[in-house]
Amino acid sequence: MKEWIKDTAGLGTFFWLIGYLASLVLFFTPFAGIMGWVMIGLFTPVTIGITWWWFKDRGLHFRYYIGIGLAWTLIAVVLDYMFIVMLFQATYYEVDVYLYYALTFLIPVAVGLVLARTGRKKVAMPGDIR
Repeated sequence: MKEWIKDTAGLGTFFWLIGYLASLVLFFTPFAGIMGWVMIGLFTPVTIGITWWWFKDRGLHFRYYIGIGLAWTLIAVVLDYMFIVMLFQATYYEVDVYLYYALTFLIPVAVGLVLARTGRKKVAMPGDIR
């Protein structure tokens, strides 16, 4: 399978699914009212760690990480709408959700920025003229 499909659809859907399943569990706990904040606190470092591990030796161009962030955010918005808003008729969009979408975009972009600054070897993107 092409790497960009695994990087976008595969990893983006994986992160969304883990969060979705955790939210279903948290819904039945005393933390249900603040589950968004709990999940941001728990899963942000985990997502950063997995993203770093996934991309650390790949030597990708910074623009690639912007595309990853956009794809992950689009996946999160669409799947949230389908499987939370429509399925449960939930009133869903509060500050924690918007922060979650921002982090979904910013995590791969920030990881890409750090990897680019650490001097990783760059791999040519399709269409790059060198």
